[in-house]
Amino acid sequence: MDLFITLIQFVIVVAIFVILTFIGVNVNNRLKGSSNRYLNPREFLPEDEIHTLRQVGYLILMAACFVNVFYSLIETGNSFFEFAIFDIALSLFIAITMDKESKKSKILFILVIPYGAISYLLFDISPLIFLEFIRVPAFLIFIKIYYDKFMEYTNSNGLGVTIILLFSIIFISFFITQLVEGVNPLDSLVMVSNAFTSNGYTVLGDSIPGKINSIFLVWGGYIISGAGTATLTAAILMKHFKKRVRELEKLIEEGGDE
Repeated sequence: MDLFITLIQFVIVVAIFVILTFIGVNVNNRLKGSSNRYLNPREFLPEDEIHTLRQVGYLILMAACFVNVFYSLIETGNSFFEFAIFDIALSLFIAITMDKESKKSKILFILVIPYGAISYLLFDISPLIFLEFIRVPAFLIFIKIYYDKFMEYTNSNGLGVTIILLFSIIFISFFITQLVEGVNPLDSLVMVSNAFTSNGYTVLGDSIPGKINSIFLVWGGYIISGAGTATLTAAILMKHFKKRVRELEKLIEEGGDE
């Protein structure tokens, strides 16, 4: 009887994840094919900052996969609910964006399904939680995949890899803050974000949505402020160069009159 219940739970978990992935793939395809200017980052950010954000995006995915492996192997205690949400969100993103044509990718898709996280949210206690351990190799593979994509994008666009050092400092600080301050991963992320962007070192928000919103505001403001600085610098330089061009044109005209 217990085996039958476990099988039913397994089917429900897989079905839910497949449905969510199907919906996510369709939404993602619609967004990619949309001509809406508000979905185009070039409308808001300079090209250099877009390149940097794409580099950071690959690094964040690598770090997220590592964190997922780390917390899958240790006891998360009172933070298991937050970890379950994080695990589902990360797994869905990977499943939506990954190539599903090859045999290897189909196996990875099966392994990336968050059996333990979904069963925990639906059934509280379920034997499927033990399936978290078989997912570890899949996320280690995805760390390598995202690193290769990072290097390919960096090399193809002639970019530097200095961003790795900066990101490593933030990533290491994330774990150190948890250890020395005795806080959960979400609080640590909020504290590190605030400290890095010079907004303080406190946890802003008491609820999970409030803390996530705090992170969004901190990093959103940091990115936009960078775009504003770059835009202002570009405007000043353009004004200077236009002035120099006008002076040069005037000199040419005066030389031609002579």
